[in-house]
Amino acid sequence: MESTPTLESDDQRGTGLRRVLGAGHLTLLAVGAIVGGGIFSSIGQMAAGGPDGPGAGPAVVVSYLLTAVACAFAALCYAEIAAMIPAAGSAYSYARAAFGRIWAWIIGWDLVIEYAIGNVYVAQSWAEYLRSFLRGAVGVDLPAWLATDLQTAAADPAIRAAAPAVAGHPIGVNLPAAAITVGLTVLLVRGIRESARVNALLVLLKIALVALFVAVGAAHVQPAHWRPFAPGGWRGIWTGASLAFFSYIGFDAISTAAEETRRPERDLPRAMVASLAICAVLYVATALVMTGLVPSSALGTSDPLAHALRVAGLDRLATLMAFGAVVAVTAVLLVFQLGQPRILMAMARDGLLPAAFGRLHARHRTPAASTIVTGVFVAVMPSVLTPAQALELTSIGTLFAFIIVAGGVIALRRREPHRPRPFRCPGYPFTPLASIATSFALMLGLPATNWWRFGVWLVVGLAIYAAYGRRRAKVK
Repeated sequence: MESTPTLESDDQRGTGLRRVLGAGHLTLLAVGAIVGGGIFSSIGQMAAGGPDGPGAGPAVVVSYLLTAVACAFAALCYAEIAAMIPAAGSAYSYARAAFGRIWAWIIGWDLVIEYAIGNVYVAQSWAEYLRSFLRGAVGVDLPAWLATDLQTAAADPAIRAAAPAVAGHPIGVNLPAAAITVGLTVLLVRGIRESARVNALLVLLKIALVALFVAVGAAHVQPAHWRPFAPGGWRGIWTGASLAFFSYIGFDAISTAAEETRRPERDLPRAMVASLAICAVLYVATALVMTGLVPSSALGTSDPLAHALRVAGLDRLATLMAFGAVVAVTAVLLVFQLGQPRILMAMARDGLLPAAFGRLHARHRTPAASTIVTGVFVAVMPSVLTPAQALELTSIGTLFAFIIVAGGVIALRRREPHRPRPFRCPGYPFTPLASIATSFALMLGLPATNWWRFGVWLVVGLAIYAAYGRRRAKVK
């Protein structure tokens, strides 16, 4: 049996992570991670559809509810193990306790997809939102080659014509994405309390903006736009649900802050369930208003909320929504940049990564080395990967993690039935089995290219484990 991490004594001696977070902090962190690019960007694509499948239309609200149910099953599974094993490694630590070292490495490597590569996509979205806001607010437009990746710069004739070139190759660099990532990395090195305070301000602001969109937009809704309700039929709703999953990614990120939570056995389950409930309500209300403002077929834009408001003649509010998107995605970046270093720290403690990843800053008591490495990676990769490439890996990797965590609940219940469980997943064994089934169903809704890229990623990870981690891993 794997040992359960306990850091209370370390915290008391001043050598561990600071336990300063409560249920309120965790709920805001989770909402900060969930309400972001999904509600401000992908919601339009879900409604409108595209080359990969029909749109859900106004039935996008059903897509959101279906995905919320799937995520609720996963959240209850996370809550049971998080309360029982309050360690910073999230699903990595849970897999180690339930299945052993090799599965822990696989899920730890997989979580790099969810957090680091997922944040590459988020940083790219942030750059686009910033450009949109600057155009609407002050009439300034950054050159496209300063806010894109090398592949897009080479493929887009307009960008290629304007960009400087080196040896005949056009330059593409996502400067805004790199700048925001560096700024948040500095904040996260300084401490979890400071990061939580900044996140709380960002979350309250973006919730206020979403509420404003719903309140003002509701007065301009035309019910005729809700007919037909499901133009793409069940297939459109299912495709929308698979895309909606990206909108909910983030509730699990707070489990990486377990060692910085005052009462993780109580506060983590509460925050996970509360954040999902809050965000489901926000998503459904926003989707109803958005599809009532304009026909759903016209929402396939990068800024659907702002677009819907402009069509309704609310230009000033549309510019404000662009600002809201910048705020929203900043909070997502912050929470995911917080999560990845703590997973690397947990893996380093177990010997699967070099010890430097596990060291804490002498003054701030944060995993500084892991935070900086993650920051450099996320700052550089938006200039290398296209947004589509980053997004494809993120969704399938996170769903795979959900399946492993749900399986871990079943494995630990059978192997250690008498182990204290401060929170017990209700409806066992139906709930973990439902989490596995719904997560796999959402995986099947993703394009086939996701599967082979995910397979290649896991093969590379296993090769690294065989060359380094297997021989250096600590026995527990």
